[in-house]
Amino acid sequence: MSGTEHDTHAQHAHDAAATRTADTRLTSVDAHRQRILADARVLPTHSVVLRDALGLVLADDVQNRWPVPLFDNSAMDGYAVRRADAVAGARLRVVADVAAGSSEDPSFGAGEAVRIMTGAPLPTTADAIVPLENTDIGTAISETPPEFITITEQPKPSAHIRLEGSDAEAGSIAVSAGVELGAWQLSSIAAAGHATISVHRRPRVAVISTGSELIDPAATPVRGQIPESNSILLSAALRASNVEVTLATTVPDDNDALQAAVDEALAVSDAIVLTGGASVGAFDVVKAVLDGAASIRFDRVAMQPGKPQGFGRIDGTLVFCLPGNPVSVAASFEMFVRPALRAMAGHADIDRPRVTRTAAVGWRTPAGRTQILPAIFNDQIVQPASRGGSGSHLVSSLADAEGLAIVPADVDHVDEGDAVTVMVLS
Repeated sequence: MSGTEHDTHAQHAHDAAATRTADTRLTSVDAHRQRILADARVLPTHSVVLRDALGLVLADDVQNRWPVPLFDNSAMDGYAVRRADAVAGARLRVVADVAAGSSEDPSFGAGEAVRIMTGAPLPTTADAIVPLENTDIGTAISETPPEFITITEQPKPSAHIRLEGSDAEAGSIAVSAGVELGAWQLSSIAAAGHATISVHRRPRVAVISTGSELIDPAATPVRGQIPESNSILLSAALRASNVEVTLATTVPDDNDALQAAVDEALAVSDAIVLTGGASVGAFDVVKAVLDGAASIRFDRVAMQPGKPQGFGRIDGTLVFCLPGNPVSVAASFEMFVRPALRAMAGHADIDRPRVTRTAAVGWRTPAGRTQILPAIFNDQIVQPASRGGSGSHLVSSLADAEGLAIVPADVDHVDEGDAVTVMVLS
């Protein structure tokens, strides 16, 4: 071997070693996530009416304006009585009728009763309720009360009476700040006497899918074209996460077109999620336009799928640059985007629940990278949703997936019977 050939061979070996060294310089999933969450600042609060607050996070404690219940009332349709008179076999004269919503407080004496409906104010004289079925008339009910009833079973003390304030005292906390508002919480706030509340604002997010190969799903592709699905995936995932989608568009691999779309999104959004063009290809338009813009930085994250990732802020707007393959997009959304948006919306719990299941089959994992694998599982086992492995192109696996199996970077193979962590998606 000549000296020149030797030098060339040595240079090639050096370059190969450098490449191998560079390949090990990956950012961990946790480090990339922490960088994102450090910038995911809680959005301002504003007031909304209850009907518009579903899924939002309450910003301030809500107090009960009144005791709950507001007054002593009947828990049953029946008869308000003085318990001492209402022994089994007693015949009582019905002297009044009180409906729910009535302000009347009829008095009655010994040997008398008042017909009463559920929720109606308890007459001051009464100390128990006899349900309809504990009288000789039973549950049959007419527009006017009967003249007499016969008691078939004596009520217990304070039977079927809801006492004023027995659920909550006036001034007590009905719903605490930081709670995600579901139907039950909204009902409690309404019962506490409030129609408007202070909540953290819902994040506004734009979706930009890039790629000259992308066409409308209804179109007929020619060679090199594929149906565009990422904007559909992300828009649906964002709406399911209670996020307002401000823009969903597809742009070709053209720097000017992408810059125009980003500028439009920046004007109306708290965050932008871009897909495609985030790697090192010759036509990776997202990286070409955004790398180094403001605080945006592109990293190689130690995960499969989803290694090429970009993230940063432009004028206060979070910018997520995700890979283009659909499974990579889905995994990246769940690992990074959704937790950040939930943090911005004021949620204390930003992550989906995780469970541990036993691997029903064995499968390969990428060396040195956390595997995020679409999976199906039940109460005992978990297995990949696709027979084809964990490739980022295996979009059909998303349709069957119920969760994501998360395999640590230091595991090089999952064997049947191994314990596996599963992120639950539903």
